[in-house]
Amino acid sequence: MDHVVTVETDAGAARLHWHRARNPRTVLALGHGAGGGIEARDLQALARALPPEGVTVVLVEQPWRVAGKKLAPAPKTLDLAWRGLWPELRGPGLPVVAGGRSAGARVACRTARDLGARAVLALSFPLHPPGRPEKSRRDELLGTGVDTLVVQGGNDPFGKPEEFPGGDFALAEVPHADHGFKVPGRAGRTEEEVLGVLTDAVLEWTRSLR
Repeated sequence: MDHVVTVETDAGAARLHWHRARNPRTVLALGHGAGGGIEARDLQALARALPPEGVTVVLVEQPWRVAGKKLAPAPKTLDLAWRGLWPELRGPGLPVVAGGRSAGARVACRTARDLGARAVLALSFPLHPPGRPEKSRRDELLGTGVDTLVVQGGNDPFGKPEEFPGGDFALAEVPHADHGFKVPGRAGRTEEEVLGVLTDAVLEWTRSLR
């Protein structure tokens, strides 16, 4: 990690953890979920794997996490903070891909068009609450208005890959993985191998955005 920047937004102070590429072509901003922070295994794996390939990764801590709160605020407050830090993300003058995991993916989807994001990366997109497929969030995903990649665990209770609607987005599956990209021991895959599937899919997709 190169450095951490605190950005004041109308929802409070957010923190941006910059992992810079030597010769960057894109900035990928990644927000965390409602149940955790930037220490999530998928976010950390991307922060390690992408900068050597020309993608600067910025892990975004929402103000509620910076303030030490345990519960995420309403979606409109999450969106407000995300919008407030966007000028900082655009500072290097590069295309910015909006992304995140779970609730962070929803924020990226809801705001991408208005903010002028180049694309959206949705990790573990929560298509519906577990066991409640009728409570679909498909409209958020289908309404990004930009190139979109969903990376989804094959056994994600918030939406398995086969549950996703048809639409103008790409979907990469991480076999056997749950919402946090963990796989059961019987799958015979190490965590490194599982995360490699994820990072390879994202890297190939970012190359297509040139």
